[in-house]
Amino acid sequence: MDKIFRWLSGNKQKPTPAHELTNTAPLSEQQIQAIVTNQNPRFDLQQLISGCGQSVGKQRELNEDSLLAITAMMAGNAGNLPFGLYIIADGMGGHQFGEVASNAAIRTVAGYVLRKFHPYLFHIKADAMDESFQEIMQAAVSEAQRAIQREAPGSGTTLTAALVLGQQITVAHIGDSRAYFIYPDGRVEPITRDHSLVKRLEELGHITPDEAANYPHRNVLYRALGQGEILDPDIFTVGFPQPGHLMLCSDGLWGVLTEQDLTRAVNEAPTLQRACQNLVNAANAAGGPDNISVILVQLIG
Repeated sequence: MDKIFRWLSGNKQKPTPAHELTNTAPLSEQQIQAIVTNQNPRFDLQQLISGCGQSVGKQRELNEDSLLAITAMMAGNAGNLPFGLYIIADGMGGHQFGEVASNAAIRTVAGYVLRKFHPYLFHIKADAMDESFQEIMQAAVSEAQRAIQREAPGSGTTLTAALVLGQQITVAHIGDSRAYFIYPDGRVEPITRDHSLVKRLEELGHITPDEAANYPHRNVLYRALGQGEILDPDIFTVGFPQPGHLMLCSDGLWGVLTEQDLTRAVNEAPTLQRACQNLVNAANAAGGPDNISVILVQLIG
């Protein structure tokens, strides 16, 4: 955390003069060929890359999913720290204005978080933040709750949001959209917990995981954004998997694809954007019973 605040506040060291850093000369043919043929280049600059995909699905006329993906970088003599904000919200089916609720959720959360970080990203600011990242995410979700109740009363939405700074991920989660870590060796690790009736029954031992997969009321949520007076999101901080990917998705994806489908699409695709498109296509090929949203993020360097 101290490292992040030092980066946000800027480095006060005197910069090295440009003439002391610059030493250029034409590259030889051998040097050029060595660069071209290097398949595993090393980068001093640690950076985020991301991709996203979405589809209305095969059985819905209205898209009640909303997503937002922002990836940014500032780097220089003061160091570098990747910044990313990724959000997926799934408007609750059967409720009025589900698409309004999900859109209000991502806009409100993103607006709140970016207002907090704007002075540090785009101005020279010496003092540290007086709130933790978890406190910022909690306040952002609370503001989204009020916005939904004001703009679309009676509606609701899931929300899974990930704030990435450097190697740190702060997650805010409510409902049954999900966040996963996907590893190159094929492991899939859910890092969020569904706030659904079927998941609660499974946790209590009343039904088995196989029964949960075919439970008739598997989409019933006991916790959602915009519903009720008490708001209790899960908010936590974890390290970014290295190597590995962070994936956020709605139940239109994870509800129809196996873990093997997920890892195959991610690890075999040449780019994250192609991986996202492959995941969306696979969910539609499996029937596309719901709206489909996915975001993939990787930290390289």
